[in-house]
Amino acid sequence: MRLFYRVLSGLGVALVLGLCVVVYFIANPKLPAYTAPQHVHYQDQWSEADRQLYYYTPQGTQVKGLHYDWFSALELPFSTQRFAAPEYLARFGFLIDPQQQASAANPANLPVGFTRHQNPGSPVEYLDITCAACHTGELRYKGQALRIDGGPAQHVLPSSVPTLRGGSFGQALVASLAATYYNPWKFERFARTVLGDNYEAGHKQLRKDFKASLDTFLAVAWNDTHRGLYPTLEGPGRTDAFGRIANASFGDAISPDNYRVANAPVDYPHLWDMWTFDWVQWNGSAQQPMARNIGEALGVGATLNFFDSHGQPLQGDQRYPSSVRVNDLHLIEETLQRLKPPVWPEDLFGKIDRPLAAKGRRLFTENCAGCHVPPVVEDNGRLVKQLKMLPVEVIGTDPNTATNIADNRYDLSALQWDPAELASMNVNLLPKSEQPLDMHQLSVAKGLAYVTAFVEKRAYQDAAVSPQEQARLNGFGLPIGVLELRAYKARPLDGIWATAPYLHNGSVPTVYQLLSPQSERAQTFYRGNFEYDPRHLGYRTDAFDGGFVLDTRISGNHNSGHEFRAGPQGNGVIGRLLQPEERWALIEYLKVLGGPLEHQLPNE
Repeated sequence: MRLFYRVLSGLGVALVLGLCVVVYFIANPKLPAYTAPQHVHYQDQWSEADRQLYYYTPQGTQVKGLHYDWFSALELPFSTQRFAAPEYLARFGFLIDPQQQASAANPANLPVGFTRHQNPGSPVEYLDITCAACHTGELRYKGQALRIDGGPAQHVLPSSVPTLRGGSFGQALVASLAATYYNPWKFERFARTVLGDNYEAGHKQLRKDFKASLDTFLAVAWNDTHRGLYPTLEGPGRTDAFGRIANASFGDAISPDNYRVANAPVDYPHLWDMWTFDWVQWNGSAQQPMARNIGEALGVGATLNFFDSHGQPLQGDQRYPSSVRVNDLHLIEETLQRLKPPVWPEDLFGKIDRPLAAKGRRLFTENCAGCHVPPVVEDNGRLVKQLKMLPVEVIGTDPNTATNIADNRYDLSALQWDPAELASMNVNLLPKSEQPLDMHQLSVAKGLAYVTAFVEKRAYQDAAVSPQEQARLNGFGLPIGVLELRAYKARPLDGIWATAPYLHNGSVPTVYQLLSPQSERAQTFYRGNFEYDPRHLGYRTDAFDGGFVLDTRISGNHNSGHEFRAGPQGNGVIGRLLQPEERWALIEYLKVLGGPLEHQLPNE
């Protein structure tokens, strides 16, 4: 019997120690070190006023009820260091400038894309993470940093699923929130910082409100974990955008039966010239700028209510209140129309070999222009680029994003939508079908089209926007267009040198590898390094402490397709084998494509 109790005690001690190890690694994520660059260089992509407006204009996201001053006052779990210190948040990949100072637009001196907003009638300032956080890039080389406005970010933002590896901003934030609530000394310091002179009167309510926000974070982390919703780790610079929006809008807000496994991470796309495209999203599934931006805001945490306090579906003009800020979304969209592609900086990354680039120009015309130089037509008073949509079986890249959007079905019958009312809305479903919509099995693209239509209508109503003004804010008078294709778009390649990694899921680290057969591409490589490789056009991929290993053998991560190799074309082979010297010539040309240096190339 004594031996039994010893074994039982040993198991108990081992369990406690194991739990302590788990808690430690969750609370201390394995992050890369941050070394400040000597200088951050900004290009002439737009004005400084446009840049600041883009960085800090709120969208209406609320990050699960987290207040701006709470976030600013949080400490790390095992120290008094501020969680929101710029140097710490930079370790997750968020962008700071060592020279930046607190300002009226950024009073807490937070990274790009971290701002605040107040809802009408409320004094609370919520933490608002905007599109700039995910669509601003930076390249570092020899101690210098080049800011790429509108470029893809490389941060680790979305996941709150606890792992021993750590590294996710969401996971680390939850750990700091929990440590603050359950450690009385931390909460005392936190409350005095937040409340100041109002400490005595507001302490109890602050603790109650803080616990409500923490409970929301914990519920999401538990839900995502035990349901296994995100089996393909996203890592730096990637998120399963449609999967997360669908799970939030249809699973969290309607029914747990609507949760779907999201195994299709995509890179954050670059934004310059996007307003000229006929279809947006990686699979070309959206058309109207406002609807696309509302969907993005909902995915990042804007509030959305489908039901009243008694659980009954909202009807008529009561549908659907949200925290979305349509005027600010339009302001951001209007500002982005002034954003120019980045220009290769010869003083930082090296001189262009002009004769080699001229050879690359010819190779580009022969091998790339057919897909990546779209025809331009005039539509409703503007010039529109008609992007080529390449079916999955043609382009051969990882199919998960396209197939999940087209094939996953959701039961939205609880919302009690009237088919006749839907038919009268400003929603254009393509390809057209005579079959009635089945509310018990609606695709994510169609479901979100109608959700955003209702949210848009209510947001315009709450903001007192006239019908005439609504058409302008929507973007060129466009309807909420939905295109359902198992395909990916081929977009223009101006500034493509600044947008690594490549393919829609970021599975190919450099342009050189993208121009090579799949057999010559890295099966695994490290992501999260900001150090740029100006020869191969991509981030450095060698191992580093705290880096994320992307395994292209995992579903959602495949690096197949878009191949130039010998043999018959089709099933991912899009062109002939390019010899190494041809790849280098193409790379040299891609450095100048669309920029002023392109016009300085000699004739062959």
